[in-house]
Amino acid sequence: MKKQKIRVMLVDDHTIVRKGLRLILELHDRIEVCGEAASLKETIEMITVGRPDVILLDFKLPDGDGIEGCKKIRKQFPEIKILILTAYSQDHIVMEAIRAGANGYLLKNIKSDELIKSVFNVFENESVLDPSVTEVIFKQLHTRNHPTEQQLSPRETDILNMISKGSTNKEIAESLYISEKTVRNYISNLFKKINVHNRTKAARYWLMKNS
Repeated sequence: MKKQKIRVMLVDDHTIVRKGLRLILELHDRIEVCGEAASLKETIEMITVGRPDVILLDFKLPDGDGIEGCKKIRKQFPEIKILILTAYSQDHIVMEAIRAGANGYLLKNIKSDELIKSVFNVFENESVLDPSVTEVIFKQLHTRNHPTEQQLSPRETDILNMISKGSTNKEIAESLYISEKTVRNYISNLFKKINVHNRTKAARYWLMKNS
C-alpha cells in the first residue's frame, strides 16, 4: 500500500530560499511541495488551495512575524502543523513562537536530512526544536517556576526597560524582531501588571525599581 504524501507549503519572502527548500524537500518521494507564499496574507489565501499538512514558516515576513503567523493559521486551520524555519535564535522569539502554536522551531543552518526528518516528525505530531535553542526552553521554564515580584516575563522586562529609555513602539519592534501590533499588545498587558496607565508612569516605576 502506497504511503500518504506529506503536503508542505513554503513561506518565505526570499524566492531563492523557497526554491532551495523545494529542491531539498522534493528529493524525498513522500514529500510534495503544494505551494509557496511570500507573506502572511498570501499564506492564508493559499492554504485552502494547497491544503498543506505542514507549513515551513519564516519568522520575519513583510506583513508580520512568525508569532502573528502561527496565531492566524492556528485560528483558521488548527489541524495544520507549523514548523518555524528562521535565522533568529533569540530566547524570547523561540518561546513566543511555541506559545503561539508552532510545532517546531529550526534555524536555517540545519542540514538537509535533518530538515526532512523534522517535517516527518511534526507531521507525526511530534515537537521539534533545533538543538541550539533547547536550552532556552529549560531556562524559560525555570523562570516561570520562580517568578519575579511583578511576574514580568523576560520580554516584558525588555520592553519596560526600553520604554524607560524613551524608545518608541517602532524602535522596540525593530529591536525585538516583532511587529508594532505585538509590541502594543505587550505594553497593554504590561501596564495592567504594574498598575499604570501611560508610558511616563511605567518609566518612572521601572527607574524607581532599579534605582
